[in-house]
Amino acid sequence: MVEIRRAQECDMKDINRLLVQVNMVHHQGRPDLFRAGKKKYTDKQLRKLIHDDSRPIFVAVDEQERVLGYAFCIFQQHLDDNILTDIRTLYIDDLCVDETIRGQHIGKSLYEAVLAFARESGCYNVTLNVWTLNEGAMKFYEKCGLKPQKVGMETIL
Repeated sequence: MVEIRRAQECDMKDINRLLVQVNMVHHQGRPDLFRAGKKKYTDKQLRKLIHDDSRPIFVAVDEQERVLGYAFCIFQQHLDDNILTDIRTLYIDDLCVDETIRGQHIGKSLYEAVLAFARESGCYNVTLNVWTLNEGAMKFYEKCGLKPQKVGMETIL
């Protein structure tokens, strides 16, 4: 049985393992942008994020409290912006399920928990970015009902 809960400091080792997995997906697709074997946050940064209510992190854990997946989120709101409305958004900065156990609906459970949290928190929408190189993630998010909101483009010089 999988439980979805807020991340705790005791989860850092497992979260770090998954952060490296995510980076390797990006490194394999874009080695010009992503360094091999690295992770997005230092331990100091991760510890701070775990305690930051404006950037909630959710983890899926098994009966032994082993982290199977995570969702890093950020509340966003553009108050008094010249052109944007004041809606409150929950942005999914990163969502990962351990590569060895994908396909068991853990990602879907994490995503649904994030949606429920966003609703309870008075959010208008949930957004995220996905790299086009990560076809598996793109297919997963489409199955969850997400639709493209905007497209980032580049030219390499």
